[in-house]
Amino acid sequence: MKAVITVVGKDSVGILAKVSSACAEEDVNIIEVTQSVLQDMFAMIMMVEIDKSSLGFDALKNKLEKVGEASNTKILVMHEDIFNSMHKI
Repeated sequence: MKAVITVVGKDSVGILAKVSSACAEEDVNIIEVTQSVLQDMFAMIMMVEIDKSSLGFDALKNKLEKVGEASNTKILVMHEDIFNSMHKI
């Protein structure tokens, strides 16, 4: 099972490290990541595999939202099926 993680906020040191560390702690495998800094704004999208994580989807979502609050960013976690459904016409 896969999920899409998006991170947006004011750029600061260590955002990628904090998010990827939180994923690693829960056995969430990062498949693909892209990030950009536009002036002073940070934006990142990650595709992750959550099959091996013992943490449920909702608990993972809550954990990453707390990481976002601590890093002054907004982190959204969306199940791949929902993400794909939203983008079909």
